[in-house]
Amino acid sequence: MTEYKPLQHLPEPAGYKAGDVLVLVGELFGRGYANGLIDEARRIGMTVIGTTVGRRDSDGSLRPLNTEECADAEALLGGTIINIPLEAGFDMESVDGVPSIAEQLKKARPDDFATINFIEGSVENARAAGTARFRSNLALLQSELLQRIPADSNILIAHSMAGGIPRARVFMPLLNRIFKGTGDKYLASGVFWDSPLGQLCNASFNEVTADTFRYLIEGTAALRERNSGSETRVCYSAYGYHGTGVLVNGEYRWQSYTPYVQGFAKMRLEDIAFEASANGIPATVYNCPEIQTNSSALFLGVEISLYPLLSAIRREAGAEIAAPLEARCQGLLKEGETVADLLERADCYLASPILDQIEDFSTWPQHNTRTQAELMLASSAQLMEMHADQKQLVCAELSKIVFLATGRLMLHYSWNPTAATVWLNHDIIGRLLADQRGAGIV
Repeated sequence: MTEYKPLQHLPEPAGYKAGDVLVLVGELFGRGYANGLIDEARRIGMTVIGTTVGRRDSDGSLRPLNTEECADAEALLGGTIINIPLEAGFDMESVDGVPSIAEQLKKARPDDFATINFIEGSVENARAAGTARFRSNLALLQSELLQRIPADSNILIAHSMAGGIPRARVFMPLLNRIFKGTGDKYLASGVFWDSPLGQLCNASFNEVTADTFRYLIEGTAALRERNSGSETRVCYSAYGYHGTGVLVNGEYRWQSYTPYVQGFAKMRLEDIAFEASANGIPATVYNCPEIQTNSSALFLGVEISLYPLLSAIRREAGAEIAAPLEARCQGLLKEGETVADLLERADCYLASPILDQIEDFSTWPQHNTRTQAELMLASSAQLMEMHADQKQLVCAELSKIVFLATGRLMLHYSWNPTAATVWLNHDIIGRLLADQRGAGIV
């Protein structure tokens, strides 16, 4: 079982310098966790090289970015893109003329999720084909990196691939019932997970979220071999989630969003980092706090544990740093609502005995229950209702702090990692903001 290891002390400043390189494996879309890592790399003078997942044409074929797409991707990244399609997963793979998994699911109905079947061997064959394609394109990526990165450069290779919901319409109605459903629309995540579609998701999440980290480490061995015997380093990072320590009733407590079915793949990701570390390869999974982004909008309620970050910042960084942030958050609330009330309501949910009954680190990730789901969704709606504008949320303000802070912590810890898996909880974010190295985040 993974040992819970929160980062307690700020890492020493990394030795990365101008001329060293951050390689982001996984395309950047919008604003999210990876932006913090990129911003910190650029702040200390590193070169940023990005990648792309490519695009699918109308006939389903995978291709590199066209000129316009590549220009847009590079503008968003603020660096060069190596235009080799690194799409992960297997749902679009057709092997020996057998329809792809996505094609087989085109006429599937949500009500039939427990009885859907696939052509015999098609999932396994598609997965093997997707893995082979990804590994083949990784070899091309490595060749490009060997040409572009000087041998005397330190390199941080950042894995940012996650997700893996197969591309078929049947999934969204089901996932909405799991993550947002109440009453008759509620669907127990455990029931779905044990179904054929749930097990397909499990295989796809593992392939996209976790196994790509293994392929990446194995597929860039030549970079490490080139640098062996020198003082330069090739290190690896990946984004995990395994619950977060937040302030509940005045004490830091581990808690988790439920149901986080992707958690099984995130634990597999941790195992891969442990294996690499045991073999002398600096690879670390950083379990980051929950944030609210476009991609996390499906997980209604995940944002509740973000609110206590305000309390953690006041406790760890002090009133001088916390007060302007609290004032900005107050300005986002309706007249008559207060930040204090917001925090009290979030704390009430997080301290609920209902959560105590299902949240257990040793058996994570847990599946949902109707009582827990309805409490979470009602609490989320109540907190959202406190805002003056549903498009201007306190959680967006706090999410920015999380991804900027975790980016700095990750980059500097990666220089000399002492664990394969660490938790970046609210307390260490507050301590970073209290330090000069946290300047400009709030």
